Amino acid sequence: MNKLEKKNSKFLEYFFNISSLGTIGMFLVLIILLTFFTAERNFLRLDNIRNLLFFGSEFTIIVIGAGMLMIVGEFDLSVGSVLAFCSFVFVRLFAMDLNPFLVTIITLICGGVIGMINGLITTKGRILSFIATLGTMMFWRGITVLISGGIIMPLDTSGFKFFASAFIGKVWYFFPSQAVWLILFTVILGLILHRHRFGNWVFSTGDNEKAARSMAINTDKVKIICFIIVGFLVAFAAVIQTFRLGAFSSRVGTGWEFKVVAAAVVGGTSLRGGRGNMLGIFIGAFIIVIIENALVIARLPYEWTYVVFGVIILFSVMLDLFIERSRKRVI
Repeated sequence: MNKLEKKNSKFLEYFFNISSLGTIGMFLVLIILLTFFTAERNFLRLDNIRNLLFFGSEFTIIVIGAGMLMIVGEFDLSVGSVLAFCSFVFVRLFAMDLNPFLVTIITLICGGVIGMINGLITTKGRILSFIATLGTMMFWRGITVLISGGIIMPLDTSGFKFFASAFIGKVWYFFPSQAVWLILFTVILGLILHRHRFGNWVFSTGDNEKAARSMAINTDKVKIICFIIVGFLVAFAAVIQTFRLGAFSSRVGTGWEFKVVAAAVVGGTSLRGGRGNMLGIFIGAFIIVIIENALVIARLPYEWTYVVFGVIILFSVMLDLFIERSRKRVI
């Protein structure tokens, strides 16, 4: 192989590793289409953009953690149920007139512990994470419904408006606090994933676990930490969502587990692990949020969301297969 061929091969390999390029293109095409083809161009209205940032940030905070977990080669299908359980914990503790900062810390610890449990079941029990977290998904949803009685529980934040504004307030009178937290978490995880030694461990474990172990990487520990990160971020999203809604419902997060996986895959994360990047995951999540928003603007029945997201999941899987085959041909 001559120098030119080697150079082209390296370029193609680099291109397929930066799968966020395709995600960015998809995102821009979607924005352009919705800008020109929504009724009265409602998509670009400031109110709609603000709503996207308000509602989309909660979902995306979970996706960036779940995407990192998928890069290490594991899944967490319990995110929706854990979101509901952590919301219940937060509301119940808040009703006990405890310090709101302490309540928030306890809720975040609760999410992290649940994530650790998922990680231990998967790594120490040698159970596929898809199956393990499918079981915990049902467990936590059932527990939440049982202990809450399935009723809606209000959250009174009238005495803690300043504290609540840190989660659901506005920066410069427009930019939601949720989006600020999202950007902060995305930057932190992005730096860890792409600029820190732990990120190298994540990619190595997801790409070839046996090879990673031969390099003295504690793959079980890496996976458990990634599960804990997911649990922590789900709990944080639960705090934000509960403040925003001003109430708890045992139905929150229903169906989010598969939308989270679809968002990560649309963002270029491999279902097999070892490939993905934080920028792509971030944009992939907002693609899902924007599509859902477009269905609302179009005033289509809610049932259409199941049809659309079913197609998105199938498309995501086929896209993942295409990228993997393209990379193998290049390599």
